[in-house]
Amino acid sequence: MTTAETEARIDAFLAKYTPEIEARLRAARAALRSLFAHGHELVFDNTNALVFGISPTTSSRESFLSIAGYPRWVTLFFLDGASLDDPQGLLEGEGKQIRGLRVHGPQTFDEPAVRALIAQAIASRAEALAGAPKLATTIKMVAEKQRQRRPAKPKPKAKTHVKAKA
Repeated sequence: MTTAETEARIDAFLAKYTPEIEARLRAARAALRSLFAHGHELVFDNTNALVFGISPTTSSRESFLSIAGYPRWVTLFFLDGASLDDPQGLLEGEGKQIRGLRVHGPQTFDEPAVRALIAQAIASRAEALAGAPKLATTIKMVAEKQRQRRPAKPKPKAKTHVKAKA
């Protein structure tokens, strides 16, 4: 698949979102990609979210940072987040491994505390990333069944009919 074909598919994935979340997801993806000259961007249009992961190889298991788009928000995930030093308490989650933080816009990536977390995540993979080819994008998975990418519309309230007295 050519780069243009890959990007066209990604555009179609992003078009499923509201304009606000689509823009936030595009900006977050661009900000994340700007941090890596080498490596692999792995794309998963899975059941719950559209995910852009960074890995030194094409193996999903080696992905260590990712951006995930949900109907109402975008999250930056650290796959080894539980082991990161997070003095500001930015990371959310209570699992044994993964932690994340909400992305409110491209400025999230400019915050010193976020940059420090990203630097920690990269540090143990710096050598592998340096030996990786120029950053390339691979669509790894597209789930057949997906949840809505836009927030559910509220159900209309049931109308009650009141008979007028004659």
